[in-house]
Amino acid sequence: MDEINNLNEERLIMTEMQLGEILSKMYNTAPDGYKVTFIHLFAIKYAEEIIKNKLNIKKILEFSTVKPSFATEISKGIKLARYVKSTI
Repeated sequence: MDEINNLNEERLIMTEMQLGEILSKMYNTAPDGYKVTFIHLFAIKYAEEIIKNKLNIKKILEFSTVKPSFATEISKGIKLARYVKSTI
């Protein structure tokens, strides 16, 4: 029974690849002038997932179309998540 619970739990965990794809979509569909804002929003929305599963920000960026230099912006969004609530 524990094996079944572990398998179900693993399926619920998002991978760095999945998050990279989501980040790409958010970044590429952001209105003009709001690309960095949407990186922050991504990080706020998925901060708990990233932290809880100890996911690597650089790996998420590798699987996205966003430049690796934006790792700092994701870190800022994760920190902001403690103080704001995402409505997207």
